[in-house]
Amino acid sequence: MSRSMVSTTVGRGGLEQRVLACLAAGRPLTAGEVLADLGGGLAYTTVMTTLSRLHSKGALTRELTGRAYAYALSGDPAVLGLTVTARRMRRLLEAGGDRAGVLARFVADLSPEDEQLLAGLLSNGEPAPGR
Repeated sequence: MSRSMVSTTVGRGGLEQRVLACLAAGRPLTAGEVLADLGGGLAYTTVMTTLSRLHSKGALTRELTGRAYAYALSGDPAVLGLTVTARRMRRLLEAGGDRAGVLARFVADLSPEDEQLLAGLLSNGEPAPGR
C-alpha cells in the first residue's frame, strides 16, 4: 500500500498520518527510525508520544527490540481508519454513565439510511442490501 493511501485512513492529526505512512512502507520501526524517516524539525519525544498514542488507539503493535520498541501497523492499512474510529467510539461509550441512553440517542440521530445499515449489521453481520 502506498504511503499516500495510508495517510488518508486517519481523519485528523497530520503527524499521526505521516507516522502511519512511514510504517506502511514495510518493516517495524523504532521511534528513532521514524524520526529519521520524517526528516528534521521534530523532537524525539514528539515522535515517541505519537507512536504511543497510536499504539493505545490500536493502530499500531509494538515489540521490544533491545532497549526500544519497534512499531508496526496493527493490521491491513485499508481498514486502519475504521479500526481507530470504532475503538474511539467504544471508549466514548464506555466513559459515559448511561449506556442505554447514549445508544438510544445515537440511534435516534441516525439518518434513515444509516439506521437501515446498522439494522442489517446487527441482524446478520452484513450491511443491508444496497449498502
